[in-house]
Amino acid sequence: MQFVTDSGTDLTLSPAQLADLNIHVVPLTVTLDEKSYREGLDIQPEDFYRLLEASDSLPLTSQPAAGELAEKYRQLAANDPDIMSIHISSGLSGTVNAARLAAEMVPEVDVSVVDSKTLSAAAGWQVEMAARAAQAGWSKDRIMSMLDGISAASDSLYTLKELKYLIHGGRIGHMKGLIASVLNIKPIIGVEKLAGTYEQLGQVRTFKRAMVGIVDQMAKQYAPGSALRVQVMHAFNLEGADNLRQHVDQRFDCSWLPTRTISLVLGAHTGPSLVAVAFAPQAVFKDVTSGI
Repeated sequence: MQFVTDSGTDLTLSPAQLADLNIHVVPLTVTLDEKSYREGLDIQPEDFYRLLEASDSLPLTSQPAAGELAEKYRQLAANDPDIMSIHISSGLSGTVNAARLAAEMVPEVDVSVVDSKTLSAAAGWQVEMAARAAQAGWSKDRIMSMLDGISAASDSLYTLKELKYLIHGGRIGHMKGLIASVLNIKPIIGVEKLAGTYEQLGQVRTFKRAMVGIVDQMAKQYAPGSALRVQVMHAFNLEGADNLRQHVDQRFDCSWLPTRTISLVLGAHTGPSLVAVAFAPQAVFKDVTSGI
């Protein structure tokens, strides 16, 4: 089995690991100052955020065209026609719909499209675990059931200093966003599981307090000292990411994945100040890996 995903899933894997696991990443595209960049090919996240901070313009993003994905499926099918295509939430991106259209364009290829209902690190966990399970010989049905379990157990939370990027991208209600901007409120935002869209879980007056608020939200789900798989992400805010990690580490027994920059296409909708955390009970992944 082979796997296709998009660059918004923020996999923490090297090129060699991707190749070994038969994972193929299709780039998302961001346009800034009338110049388009394919993520991971034309520009790296750190370089993009520097351009974003220096620009007076707001970015636009786009998913791969259905034809582009269909061609990728055809190419991969020459080696193995059994393909699982796992993408960031349909509630936040059109990539899943493009993948479904692409699958219809190649009926000779067995493409299973999966809506992760999340994004960034939590979506990347689904891709990696599915590929590792397939490498161990799991059936497609068993992998799909596993993905449902990981999706149900995983959560993501984030905060940011400015709301203009979310407002511009239509990811937050315009009136609420404008009021929050005037009041200098820092929102605490999660990804709900039904439609995979953003939901505001709280708001505070300072960015420092927002990071504490993220950990307080985590504590509503898990008791202090709970064993969690955790990964902190950021746009262009390593200091904030380090601060958030310290707060999380003080409250939970963390199995840490490396801190890294979020997909530039996701960051285009949040701005450079974003800090985020993905988390899930470590036991969920022990159950998965015990059979791999």
